[in-house]
Amino acid sequence: MTMSIVEIKKTLKELRLSGALATIDTRLLEAQSSNLSALEVIADLLQDEVDRRHTRLLDKCFQRSGLPERTSLAEFDWTYNPHIPKRTCFELSTLKFITEGNNGIFVGKTGTGKSHIAKAIAYSAVRSGLHVVYVEADELLSNLAMTAIEPARKKKLLKPLIDADLLVLDDLFLRRKIAAESADELQAILHQRYSLRRSCIITTNRVIDDWSKCLGDPVIADAIRDRLEHAALTLHITGESYRGVKARKLAKKKKDE
Repeated sequence: MTMSIVEIKKTLKELRLSGALATIDTRLLEAQSSNLSALEVIADLLQDEVDRRHTRLLDKCFQRSGLPERTSLAEFDWTYNPHIPKRTCFELSTLKFITEGNNGIFVGKTGTGKSHIAKAIAYSAVRSGLHVVYVEADELLSNLAMTAIEPARKKKLLKPLIDADLLVLDDLFLRRKIAAESADELQAILHQRYSLRRSCIITTNRVIDDWSKCLGDPVIADAIRDRLEHAALTLHITGESYRGVKARKLAKKKKDE
């Protein structure tokens, strides 16, 4: 039985083949102008469907990750800070460290590129189909303190943090001191992830030896350090702030004018 184009579109819609439905008119015109075979047209339509589904899945994974932007190491301005270990960053973006259950710890002053690199690696993981959760550590620690006496709410908050293939804690210990409840919960999260061999990326502007001052408990600090550093690549990123360098260049340009 021969189907009309209207019937074919209706069938594609019923089968929820939105990718093929969106491009069928274009593909038919292309087939006529390029004298394509039926098999070639079908193959193109199927590829359109696969591409649409992949894009929708990527969008869903990105939204679930909590990442504020889609970024990559290719977009990063490596020229402003020659002290950043570029080769090591690209090695991390291969995601091998995640398959091995290792961690990344980026230590450096504000504005030196830690967060951008962490987000870029996290987005590479998202694009690879991994479950990624990105959180600003300051906000997370505040939420942990508020939910300490609410078991149901706390469980809902902790589950994605523990289940994710990659957890990114950005700007950990931005505050000089965190609440005792938050310190306990942070230790519990990292302990469970360590037991499950699930990876973390930590960015912080505080050297690791100072973490006990922020946590207020040397025992908890040692437990966190032990689990994070056991299988971790630690990058000490030196150099000037990107915003500072940019502001100085702008001021110089205005002066020269």
